[in-house]
Amino acid sequence: MAIVKTVLWVLLLYSVYAGFIFLMQRQIMFPRGMIPSPSPDAGKVPGREQIWLDTSYGKVEAWYLPPPRHLQRPGPAVIFAHGNGELIDFWPDELAPFRQMGIGVLLVEYPGYGRSGGSPSQKSITTAFVAAYDRLKQRPDIDPDRIVLFGRSIGGGAVCALAQARPSAALILMSTFINVSAFAKNFLVPPIFVRDPFDNLAVVKTYNGPILFIHGKQDDVIPYRHGLTLYRAAPNGKMLSYDCQHNDCLPGLGTFWQDVEIFLREAAILSDS
Repeated sequence: MAIVKTVLWVLLLYSVYAGFIFLMQRQIMFPRGMIPSPSPDAGKVPGREQIWLDTSYGKVEAWYLPPPRHLQRPGPAVIFAHGNGELIDFWPDELAPFRQMGIGVLLVEYPGYGRSGGSPSQKSITTAFVAAYDRLKQRPDIDPDRIVLFGRSIGGGAVCALAQARPSAALILMSTFINVSAFAKNFLVPPIFVRDPFDNLAVVKTYNGPILFIHGKQDDVIPYRHGLTLYRAAPNGKMLSYDCQHNDCLPGLGTFWQDVEIFLREAAILSDS
């Protein structure tokens, strides 16, 4: 009887723990309350357009950053999704080289982050990014056949979900995971408890366009093997590996922008004409 009671207590305690993880996982995945306030100058970008997207989850903010020089014909654009501990405010300077290449940049906030309404989840984030994509595609200065989706960390999940809903010319996945279920074992819970799976592996397996995978070999948040697994599963992938971790593997690293530009030219996003 003592063994039976012990087993029952263990099962009860595990059930309580698993239930707690189920209820709290979005607070773990989306720690929006821990993000430092952005600099007051973050939004002072020449030509920046502030866009408010009406979604069923509330108004979501986006910033469109056009190329600094006037294009004679519709040009390419990048839709960017940031990490879970960031805001769109942190990225205009980091992504400025895209604009120097003649590429517009659309920064889309997550619901519940920054000044945006709602709360973050895979469904609400996908809804916001689909709305942002549809708004971008309507612009006369954008070539809808040259829209690139770029996600960092959990942002890779956001753009992979968008890639399932809307066509794109290419994907860039930086420091991105296979899927959220792969981390469930770290919390000693079965994958069925995952509320927002972000199954990036399933997406890259069926994505027909070119995909650029970027990952730090020393990444201790999303291990390097995640990037390699995604790369090996992609029909048309290219892998760039850097000697960095997770949060220091940023666009200013080494030859990053040269490598990205080469990829974009090979993918026919950029041309010499």
